[in-house]
Amino acid sequence: MAVPKRKKSRANTHHRKAQWLRTAPPTAARCSHCNSAIRPHTVCATCGWYAGREVVKVED
Repeated sequence: MAVPKRKKSRANTHHRKAQWLRTAPPTAARCSHCNSAIRPHTVCATCGWYAGREVVKVED
């Protein structure tokens, strides 16, 4: 059985183990009606449109 010659530091161990925790930045799309930035496949909070039609009435 292999035994490490020296103890690994806590910082190195945590850095190595935390690599799988990284996440990708959230994606952004443009609303086809008002051209504001939105999350993909969601109703636009500014104008209330989704997939080329008005889904939600937005009060100004």
